[in-house]
Amino acid sequence: MPSSPPVPFLAGLRRPLQWSVLLVVSVLLCAALFMAGLPAALLIGPMIAAIAAGLAGATIRVPDPLSLLAQAIVSMLVASAMTPETVVAFLAEWPLFLAVVLATIAASSALGWLMSHRRVLPGTTAVWGSSPGAASAMVLMAEAFGADARLVAMMQYLRMVMVAGAAALVARIYLDVGAAAPPPIVWFPPVDPFHFAGTIAVAAIGTLVGRVLPIPSGTLLVPMIAGAVLQGMGVLDIVLPEWLLSIGYALIGWRIGLGFTRSVIRHAARVLPQIALSILVLMGFSASLAALLVVLVGVDPLTAYLATSPGGMDSIAVIAASSPVDMSFVMALQAVRFFIIVLTGPPVAHFVARRLHARAPPGEAPQ
Repeated sequence: MPSSPPVPFLAGLRRPLQWSVLLVVSVLLCAALFMAGLPAALLIGPMIAAIAAGLAGATIRVPDPLSLLAQAIVSMLVASAMTPETVVAFLAEWPLFLAVVLATIAASSALGWLMSHRRVLPGTTAVWGSSPGAASAMVLMAEAFGADARLVAMMQYLRMVMVAGAAALVARIYLDVGAAAPPPIVWFPPVDPFHFAGTIAVAAIGTLVGRVLPIPSGTLLVPMIAGAVLQGMGVLDIVLPEWLLSIGYALIGWRIGLGFTRSVIRHAARVLPQIALSILVLMGFSASLAALLVVLVGVDPLTAYLATSPGGMDSIAVIAASSPVDMSFVMALQAVRFFIIVLTGPPVAHFVARRLHARAPPGEAPQ
């Protein structure tokens, strides 16, 4: 009689114990990454710990309210970088910025179409999975349009992990070759209670409104836009102490990492090499666009690299905030790309679906 497969280590533990193991491993990894001088250690450490936990059979997931909290914190971080100076800088170079954004979207769409055309992935799954910078929105839209949501999520989150890891390493190398080191972290700085309360209120109300409005990623977009507008009008100074940011960073890392379960990996195992290769190609293309920005605009290489990186806007915001870069420049490009992807995702998927349907054998419909 064949023996049953062994139960993964964490699957046999109660959920409180699973959270305890995840927390301890996350703290240890954060400490190690801090000692190594890696930027965004508070994001990368929990992300690696959560990936290991997911593969070890963890059944825990970040609850929806805590995911919304993390999104709200990062949305206000992005809003704090969207100053009037950012808008002026963008308008001064808008044709170049828009060309960079559209080139990235075109490259990702072409990769998605190629994978669909060669039947690496079913139907429009590859197109949704290849879209850079709006992971949660693309997963939700893909599911609504009948694509394989598990494969889309795998593509999106694998790209986020690869891009975040590469960006953190590039930032670390950049610091080693002469950039000014970031100032030491002050975990509990003095804060203005009025503006801190205002920041929390805008984040909370904006998240609730964004959840009600019928727009993709509204819980990220609404507080981000509201915070940026209020800050630009001089009504609010966005206050985000480091202890609060670290909570948001850890929650984002856990949310991404815990998506790498054994069942999802088994489901995607056959196509993982092709998916990883497509991500590397897109990262290389984005790096070439960064080099173009360095030459044409004169921004420093790390700022250009983070601005063009095809990862999630939230994870790039975390890395940019912990690196000596032009945060406004990075988030301007990331935000513009995010808006355009949310607007163009469904039409592009419809276009690919029509083309695939036209070439599909009789009786076989693309997904």
